[in-house]
Amino acid sequence: MSAVAHVPVLAAEVVAALEPRAGGTYVDGTFGAGGYSRMLLETAASRIWAIDRDPTAIAAGRAVEAGSYGRLTLIEGRFGDMDALLGSRGVTGVEGVALDLGVSSMQIDQAERGFSFRYDGPLDMRMGADGPTAADVVNTTDESDLADILFRYGEERQSRRVARAIVAARGRQPIGRTAELADIVRRALGSAASRDKIDPATRSFQALRIHVNDELGELERGLAAAERLLGHGGRLAVVSFHSLEDRVVKSFLRDRSDEAPRASRHSPEAGGAAGRAVRRAGWTVVTRRPIAASDAEIAANPRARSARLRVGEKIGGAA
Repeated sequence: MSAVAHVPVLAAEVVAALEPRAGGTYVDGTFGAGGYSRMLLETAASRIWAIDRDPTAIAAGRAVEAGSYGRLTLIEGRFGDMDALLGSRGVTGVEGVALDLGVSSMQIDQAERGFSFRYDGPLDMRMGADGPTAADVVNTTDESDLADILFRYGEERQSRRVARAIVAARGRQPIGRTAELADIVRRALGSAASRDKIDPATRSFQALRIHVNDELGELERGLAAAERLLGHGGRLAVVSFHSLEDRVVKSFLRDRSDEAPRASRHSPEAGGAAGRAVRRAGWTVVTRRPIAASDAEIAANPRARSARLRVGEKIGGAA
């Protein structure tokens, strides 16, 4: 394999959690620059199926695929459809699934993708090549719904103020650039953002990106698809970067494991006789607490500061 050009956050920890073995089949659901796939290929003589909705990532990864001697196959698509994508290729079960959520550093660094206010570019934010852009959202969504998006996905406490400013600005002319939108948000928040150490536009940009790409919906679909694909003893490793994602992953594993909240002891669970509740745990939570990046990794890559890795193991039961 060629030298690794990009190492994703918590890569060593993810690969160790999956425990790859010779002859095993694994899914890298967020291929990106191929960091997880490369490490999996180098760790064991396994078979890797890598998925990415971004056609530029797939195109850039063809060289890695070509050098894998048939052990890596790239698929353009959404990881929420992983069971269907692999099923159409004759794969109905795997030993491990890895997901690295959110936008990649490569996408952020491409001004023309419109993910970041650090670079002025078209207000796009799409991870794939289809669907409405962030410009479509800010220019057509009514004020109330726009405020809801900013509050729900960006946890922006001043969401109504920001939405009102956006609607006023687009009334003068359509908003089409990242720098333009960031300036509108900063001016709208003014002194209200002075207590925060982050750029005032951060939460609004996060909210729009999550909404445009339906990231939380995709995550829920991806977790369910992974559950259908994984066999007994299969491992799921998910790296998230903000509380909304982490909450979804934590709830998914908890609700399907023996850590799921129990009903009142006075009311037996469905299917159980009084005093003898029947519970079928389909997962074991491997990481009781999420794994965070080391100080050394954070120093080398500040993006790792907010990363959290949760790992689950499929132990049976209905998906």
